[in-house]
Amino acid sequence: MKKRLSSLAILAEGKLINGDGDTVCHGAFPLGEETSGHVTMIDDPRRAADLNDSKATAVVCSEPLMNLSMAQIVVKDPRDAFTKIVACFRPPVSLDLPGWGIDPSATLADSARVHPSAIIGAGVTIGQRTRIMPGVVVMPHTQIGDDCVIHSNVTLYENTQIGDRVTIHAGTIIGANGFGYRQEAGRHVPTAQLGYVQIDADVEIGASVTIDRGTYGTTRIGEGTKIDNQVMIAHNCKIGRHNLICSQVGIAGSCTTGDYVILAGQVGLKDHITLGDQTIVGAQAGVMDDCEGNQVYLGSPATPQREQMQIMAVERKLPEMRREIKNLRRDIDRMIKQSDEASAASMSAAKSPESISIQCHNKRAA
Repeated sequence: MKKRLSSLAILAEGKLINGDGDTVCHGAFPLGEETSGHVTMIDDPRRAADLNDSKATAVVCSEPLMNLSMAQIVVKDPRDAFTKIVACFRPPVSLDLPGWGIDPSATLADSARVHPSAIIGAGVTIGQRTRIMPGVVVMPHTQIGDDCVIHSNVTLYENTQIGDRVTIHAGTIIGANGFGYRQEAGRHVPTAQLGYVQIDADVEIGASVTIDRGTYGTTRIGEGTKIDNQVMIAHNCKIGRHNLICSQVGIAGSCTTGDYVILAGQVGLKDHITLGDQTIVGAQAGVMDDCEGNQVYLGSPATPQREQMQIMAVERKLPEMRREIKNLRRDIDRMIKQSDEASAASMSAAKSPESISIQCHNKRAA
């Protein structure tokens, strides 16, 4: 689908500046996924520098951006306007499914095998030698490559893209809506859910894993990555190549991992975290800040291994330190008491009759 910038500006109820209204665009993607011919968006003018290396044809923004030659569609609410533009290029898919079996418009390779109890939606493509097991639901316009195995009761939401030699184990759900809401008049209203999930080649995904679709673009799992059972990956995440993600890991929205990253069991990542290449995060760690690559991180909040080991060493000594502090406090209290008693005795002695008589005698002698 192709649209002129003038038409998109009208659709977004915005004003086109720095651009030719007859310029044709053929897609809309968030920053980092856009290229020439695409419309992108920034929701904060302070992020204008992020556009310096962008090849996008136009940007949706809330105010004119100075020193930017790119065409701009200036609107009151960039997110709402960008949602309309993305939906124009990627209109919602009809979720009608055949009552049973394979939709007539689906395309299956000759060597693909689909169990009779599976449901295959409209426009689905399934590659050579791929096997679809009992109870699988493949929603419209999903693409599955060659030599894949989709085990029982997996659900692939619309527009999911799966590369070659991917294995997905039972009960996993790919492409559900992300957990995104905004408040309007005291109510939680869902935000846009117009993206999709892309699984690259040679990925294996365990049982009961959930991977949410992107808000506007992709949630992506890189080539060769292996994901254990019961892992949660939220919307807009970009998982690198050859990662190992162990059981019960939770990754919040818009996180990015480099290549050869290892996340041990029950690791949690805060949203918008970036992990460098070959980062290792130990079991039950809570990652709250970006992590440089080629390091091991432990603890919650996660810190480099050397620092965390020092913290752990101190923590093991806390009972002993507590006893020492109690003893010191008792000694200090005793010393203060003794000092107070000595001061009181001195003052009492100074006021005694004998002391007063001596003082008077000394004054007369003087």
